[in-house]
Amino acid sequence: MDEIDEVTLARARRGDRPAQGAVVRCYERRVFALISRIWVGRDKSRVDDLAQETFMKVLRGLPGFQPGGLARLSTWVLTIATRVAIDGLRHERVRTKAGEESGSGTEAIAGAKALGGARDGLAAIEARDGFRQIERAMAGLDADFRAALVLRAFHDLDYAEIAVALGVEEGTVKSRIARARAALRAALGEEGP
Repeated sequence: MDEIDEVTLARARRGDRPAQGAVVRCYERRVFALISRIWVGRDKSRVDDLAQETFMKVLRGLPGFQPGGLARLSTWVLTIATRVAIDGLRHERVRTKAGEESGSGTEAIAGAKALGGARDGLAAIEARDGFRQIERAMAGLDADFRAALVLRAFHDLDYAEIAVALGVEEGTVKSRIARARAALRAALGEEGP
Protein backbone atom coordinates (compact mmCIF):
# COMPACT_ATOMS: atom_id res chain seq x y z
CA MET A 1 0.00 0.00 0.00
CA ASP A 2 1.18 3.48 -0.79
CA GLU A 3 1.75 5.71 2.18
CA ILE A 4 1.75 9.50 2.37
CA ASP A 5 5.25 10.97 2.35
CA GLU A 6 6.83 12.00 5.66
CA VAL A 7 6.93 15.74 4.88
CA THR A 8 3.25 15.88 3.99
CA LEU A 9 2.40 13.81 7.06
CA ALA A 10 4.37 16.17 9.32
CA ARG A 11 2.58 19.18 7.82
CA ALA A 12 -0.82 17.47 8.18
CA ARG A 13 -0.08 16.66 11.82
CA ARG A 14 0.56 20.39 12.41
CA GLY A 15 -2.87 21.24 10.92
CA ASP A 16 -1.85 22.33 7.41
CA ARG A 17 -5.13 22.11 5.40
CA PRO A 18 -3.61 21.24 1.99
CA ALA A 19 -1.53 18.49 3.63
CA GLN A 20 -4.61 17.17 5.42
CA GLY A 21 -6.40 17.13 2.07
CA ALA A 22 -3.52 15.08 0.67
CA VAL A 23 -3.95 12.57 3.51
CA VAL A 24 -7.65 12.23 2.72
CA ARG A 25 -6.97 11.80 -1.02
CA CYS A 26 -4.26 9.22 -0.36
CA TYR A 27 -6.50 6.98 1.77
CA GLU A 28 -10.04 7.73 0.60
CA ARG A 29 -10.33 4.85 -1.88
CA ARG A 30 -9.20 2.33 0.73
CA VAL A 31 -11.55 3.75 3.35
CA PHE A 32 -14.55 3.72 0.99
CA ALA A 33 -13.69 0.18 -0.14
CA LEU A 34 -13.35 -1.07 3.43
CA ILE A 35 -16.58 0.50 4.65
CA SER A 36 -18.45 -0.65 1.52
CA ARG A 37 -17.33 -4.22 2.10
CA ILE A 38 -18.25 -4.18 5.77
CA TRP A 39 -21.59 -2.56 4.88
CA VAL A 40 -22.28 -4.98 2.01
CA GLY A 41 -26.00 -5.46 1.45
CA ARG A 42 -26.93 -2.36 3.43
CA ASP A 43 -27.76 1.26 2.71
CA LYS A 44 -24.96 2.59 0.46
CA SER A 45 -25.77 6.20 1.34
CA ARG A 46 -24.46 5.51 4.85
CA VAL A 47 -21.03 4.61 3.40
CA ASP A 48 -20.41 8.27 2.53
CA ASP A 49 -21.45 9.36 6.02
CA LEU A 50 -19.23 6.75 7.66
CA ALA A 51 -16.26 7.66 5.45
CA GLN A 52 -16.71 11.32 6.35
CA GLU A 53 -16.89 10.40 10.04
CA THR A 54 -13.72 8.33 9.61
CA PHE A 55 -11.76 11.21 8.11
CA MET A 56 -13.01 13.64 10.74
CA LYS A 57 -11.61 11.28 13.38
CA VAL A 58 -8.39 10.76 11.40
CA LEU A 59 -7.75 14.49 11.07
CA ARG A 60 -8.59 15.16 14.73
CA GLY A 61 -6.31 12.32 15.84
CA LEU A 62 -3.47 12.99 13.40
CA PRO A 63 -1.40 15.11 15.83
CA GLY A 64 -1.27 12.11 18.18
CA PHE A 65 -0.25 9.61 15.50
CA GLN A 66 3.35 8.45 15.99
CA PRO A 67 5.00 8.02 12.55
CA GLY A 68 7.81 5.86 13.96
CA GLY A 69 5.45 3.74 16.06
CA LEU A 70 4.10 0.25 15.59
CA ALA A 71 1.40 1.05 13.02
CA ARG A 72 1.74 2.43 9.50
CA LEU A 73 -0.52 5.40 8.78
CA SER A 74 -2.62 3.25 6.42
CA THR A 75 -3.17 0.67 9.16
CA TRP A 76 -4.11 3.40 11.61
CA VAL A 77 -6.57 4.98 9.14
CA LEU A 78 -8.13 1.59 8.31
CA THR A 79 -8.40 0.82 12.02
CA ILE A 80 -10.46 3.96 12.50
CA ALA A 81 -12.58 3.16 9.44
CA THR A 82 -13.20 -0.38 10.68
CA ARG A 83 -14.32 0.78 14.10
CA VAL A 84 -16.56 3.46 12.61
CA ALA A 85 -18.15 0.91 10.25
CA ILE A 86 -18.71 -1.68 12.99
CA ASP A 87 -20.12 0.95 15.35
CA GLY A 88 -22.44 2.03 12.55
CA LEU A 89 -23.64 -1.55 12.07
CA ARG A 90 -24.27 -1.94 15.78
CA HIS A 91 -26.21 1.33 15.82
CA GLU A 92 -28.23 0.20 12.79
CA ARG A 93 -29.04 -3.11 14.51
CA VAL A 94 -30.37 -1.23 17.54
CA ARG A 95 -32.49 1.01 15.28
CA THR A 96 -33.80 -2.03 13.39
CA LYS A 97 -34.78 -3.74 16.62
CA ALA A 98 -36.61 -0.56 17.60
CA GLY A 99 -38.76 -0.91 14.47
CA GLU A 100 -36.99 1.33 12.00
CA GLU A 101 -36.24 0.15 8.50
CA SER A 102 -32.77 -1.31 7.87
CA GLY A 103 -30.57 -1.17 4.75
CA SER A 104 -31.92 -1.60 1.25
CA GLY A 105 -29.92 -4.66 0.13
CA THR A 106 -28.01 -2.81 -2.54
CA GLU A 107 -25.53 -4.54 -4.84
CA ALA A 108 -21.86 -4.76 -3.92
CA ILE A 109 -19.55 -2.15 -5.44
CA ALA A 110 -17.22 -4.81 -6.78
CA GLY A 111 -20.14 -6.60 -8.39
CA ALA A 112 -21.37 -3.45 -10.06
CA LYS A 113 -17.94 -2.74 -11.53
CA ALA A 114 -17.55 -6.30 -12.77
CA LEU A 115 -20.99 -6.26 -14.36
CA GLY A 116 -20.22 -3.06 -16.20
CA GLY A 117 -17.51 -4.88 -18.15
CA ALA A 118 -19.54 -8.01 -18.98
CA ARG A 119 -20.09 -8.35 -22.76
CA ASP A 120 -22.41 -11.31 -22.95
CA GLY A 121 -25.94 -10.82 -21.57
CA LEU A 122 -26.06 -14.32 -20.08
CA ALA A 123 -22.62 -13.87 -18.51
CA ALA A 124 -23.82 -10.57 -17.02
CA ILE A 125 -26.88 -12.23 -15.51
CA GLU A 126 -24.80 -15.09 -14.09
CA ALA A 127 -22.21 -12.66 -12.73
CA ARG A 128 -24.90 -10.48 -11.15
CA ASP A 129 -26.53 -13.51 -9.53
CA GLY A 130 -23.12 -14.71 -8.29
CA PHE A 131 -22.32 -11.32 -6.79
CA ARG A 132 -25.72 -11.15 -5.13
CA GLN A 133 -25.16 -14.58 -3.64
CA ILE A 134 -21.74 -13.51 -2.34
CA GLU A 135 -23.21 -10.23 -1.11
CA ARG A 136 -25.93 -12.09 0.82
CA ALA A 137 -23.37 -14.48 2.27
CA MET A 138 -21.11 -11.60 3.37
CA ALA A 139 -24.07 -9.68 4.80
CA GLY A 140 -24.99 -12.77 6.81
CA LEU A 141 -21.65 -12.79 8.63
CA ASP A 142 -21.33 -11.29 12.06
CA ALA A 143 -19.88 -7.76 11.74
CA ASP A 144 -16.72 -8.69 13.66
CA PHE A 145 -16.07 -11.72 11.41
CA ARG A 146 -16.77 -9.68 8.27
CA ALA A 147 -14.42 -6.90 9.38
CA ALA A 148 -11.57 -9.33 10.05
CA LEU A 149 -12.07 -11.03 6.70
CA VAL A 150 -12.28 -7.74 4.78
CA LEU A 151 -9.10 -6.39 6.39
CA ARG A 152 -7.21 -9.60 5.51
CA ALA A 153 -8.63 -10.45 2.08
CA PHE A 154 -9.14 -7.02 0.58
CA HIS A 155 -6.67 -4.78 2.41
CA ASP A 156 -3.87 -7.32 2.95
CA LEU A 157 -3.30 -6.45 6.60
CA ASP A 158 -1.42 -9.07 8.56
CA TYR A 159 -2.92 -10.74 11.63
CA ALA A 160 -1.11 -8.43 14.05
CA GLU A 161 -2.38 -5.31 12.26
CA ILE A 162 -5.92 -6.68 12.22
CA ALA A 163 -5.67 -7.46 15.93
CA VAL A 164 -4.76 -3.83 16.59
CA ALA A 165 -7.55 -2.59 14.30
CA LEU A 166 -10.18 -4.69 16.02
CA GLY A 167 -8.78 -4.42 19.52
CA VAL A 168 -8.53 -8.19 19.99
CA GLU A 169 -5.82 -10.83 20.35
CA GLU A 170 -4.10 -12.20 17.24
CA GLY A 171 -5.52 -15.68 17.93
CA THR A 172 -9.02 -14.20 17.94
CA VAL A 173 -8.33 -12.66 14.52
CA LYS A 174 -7.24 -16.03 13.11
CA SER A 175 -10.31 -17.68 14.57
CA ARG A 176 -12.67 -15.02 13.20
CA ILE A 177 -11.18 -15.25 9.72
CA ALA A 178 -11.36 -19.05 9.71
CA ARG A 179 -14.95 -18.99 10.93
CA ALA A 180 -15.90 -16.30 8.38
CA ARG A 181 -14.38 -18.33 5.53
CA ALA A 182 -16.17 -21.48 6.73
CA ALA A 183 -19.47 -19.61 6.96
CA LEU A 184 -19.01 -18.21 3.44
CA ARG A 185 -18.19 -21.64 2.05
CA ALA A 186 -21.28 -23.07 3.74
CA ALA A 187 -23.49 -20.23 2.53
CA LEU A 188 -22.20 -20.63 -1.01
CA GLY A 189 -22.53 -24.42 -0.88
CA GLU A 190 -18.83 -25.06 -1.42
CA GLU A 191 -16.69 -27.84 -0.05
CA GLY A 192 -13.60 -26.76 1.81
CA PRO A 193 -11.13 -27.51 4.58
